[in-house]
Amino acid sequence: MDEADRQLLRRCRVQLVGKLQVADLWDALLNRELFTPDMIEDIQRAGSGSRRDQARQLITDLETRGSQALPLFISCLEDTGQHGLASLLQTSSQAAERDPEAVRPRDLLPAVVGPVGLRPEELRVVKQDPLKPTPGKLTPVVLGPGELCPTKLRPEVLRPDVPRPVDVPSGGFGDGRAQERSRGNADLAYVLDADPCGHCLILNNVNFSLKSGLSTRSGSNVDCKKLRRRFHLLHFEVEVKCDLTAKQMVQALVALSRRDHGALDCCVVVILSHGCQASHLQFPGAVYGVDGSPVSIEKIVNIFNGAGCPSLRGKPKLFFIQACGGDQRDRGFEVVSAAPEDRALGGNAEPDAAPFLDKPGTCDQPDAVSSLPTPSDIFVSYSTFPGFVSWRDRDSGSWYVETLDGVFEQWAHSEDLQSLLLRVAHAVSEKGVYKQIPGCINFLRKKLFFRT
Repeated sequence: MDEADRQLLRRCRVQLVGKLQVADLWDALLNRELFTPDMIEDIQRAGSGSRRDQARQLITDLETRGSQALPLFISCLEDTGQHGLASLLQTSSQAAERDPEAVRPRDLLPAVVGPVGLRPEELRVVKQDPLKPTPGKLTPVVLGPGELCPTKLRPEVLRPDVPRPVDVPSGGFGDGRAQERSRGNADLAYVLDADPCGHCLILNNVNFSLKSGLSTRSGSNVDCKKLRRRFHLLHFEVEVKCDLTAKQMVQALVALSRRDHGALDCCVVVILSHGCQASHLQFPGAVYGVDGSPVSIEKIVNIFNGAGCPSLRGKPKLFFIQACGGDQRDRGFEVVSAAPEDRALGGNAEPDAAPFLDKPGTCDQPDAVSSLPTPSDIFVSYSTFPGFVSWRDRDSGSWYVETLDGVFEQWAHSEDLQSLLLRVAHAVSEKGVYKQIPGCINFLRKKLFFRT
């Protein structure tokens, strides 16, 4: 779907979610081959299975269904007697053709990944006293840049009761003495002393079907090998699954969520694949199965919520995503670099993402807020922030995984997860002349220290 159609859907999203009669649409969507039967089943299972949840998921997934998705969807609406919504989309589309500037994306700017309504200018740099946990409502921690300059990266911790911003000490990424105090206090840090610590599932998609239009992800097996070794050293039981379709990816994740994690302390999911932009409420992006069908990060995370995975309640669930962050599929074109630092990487860098910036107000906030579950004990690490590309080398793997492995090797014995990922973001952002800024969304209630 092109950007104009995507923006049109988002402007009409509230009306569509509020009025769309999805039960009447299934046959029409199948007949026009907009969705496969498996995709329809996934939409029907979205959220609580209510009409609004199904409508919301349908509109989200529609953005991934190709350049003719919007006109075909309008035809489906007309076929099922939903002429008001069909007219709304047609009128909006005609208006966009007359005034393209109305739907043209703004100039790309760095975007901070975070909860709906969070604006980068609201971020403050603070130093949190680990001995004084913040009472009240859990507030997500967002790691990433507030401006383009990578040398100014600092942890951005959002707290409702902080009276003024306090800068991080210039000597490092955290207070070593405070880290040690936290590590030994079960009220401040998760206890990870089970053996094994938990399950780690790595989904490594390398070879994509011809009809998907997606290239082979050369170098991904290098990433997989590094991460398999790293999490084994961190006392996880590691399982690797390769070249899965979207349906098989979901099945593998659901199977992991249904295991008994009662005697374990943590769970890790790593996804190495192509990816794309996707509408979201809390966790942006989607990853592709080898069949070219996307699975949203939000759906992946929600598989492991309290209802779907009760034996992981109160335990940290970590997700590491090496995939595209933009709205174009990565076709793996090669980059010719003249910079010495890029020649040192072997000259085989391929982009794993395309930049994007979501316009404000495009999510169905009035509809979604009331039923939005509060994530807990969730940490999602992205190889790139929206607005930046994610680079993968055909021979040595991705910059993100290479740096992640190195940082964990050097610092995991003494620093918590948030500090480790901040080091990764800082190091990756300074690689080469091509900008890449990893980012995280943190709903952990405590600090997390790996057992090394």
